[in-house]
Amino acid sequence: MGALVASAGAGVFLVVFIAVYVIAALPLMGVFGKASQPAWAAFVPIYNIIVLLRLIGRPWWWLLLYLIPFVGIIFAIIVLYDLSRSFGHGGGFTVGLFFLGWIFLMILWLGASEYRGPAATGFTAPPAI
Repeated sequence: MGALVASAGAGVFLVVFIAVYVIAALPLMGVFGKASQPAWAAFVPIYNIIVLLRLIGRPWWWLLLYLIPFVGIIFAIIVLYDLSRSFGHGGGFTVGLFFLGWIFLMILWLGASEYRGPAATGFTAPPAI
């Protein structure tokens, strides 16, 4: 009987984990869609970071920099800043992405923000008037 209860608890945990993961990845899916990237990539761990790096114009090997303690945080802030610039926002929006990432990704997805190109390469479109 104890094994049955333990397996039921593990099943509930798995369902809750998957639900939270899907809800957390939804705004990223919308951002990818706005930037003409495959939306399903938001749900694939590690590959979603590679797509995000491509979206902002950074090389794929920056993914490895995330693994270095403390350095990873700095590179994450740079990536968020480039993401903000790629959608026509500035440093204040980067702070919002860092501290309230889910909400600010929802703003990028559902708001009036338009993808202007990879900010890291410097080929972004001028702001719309």
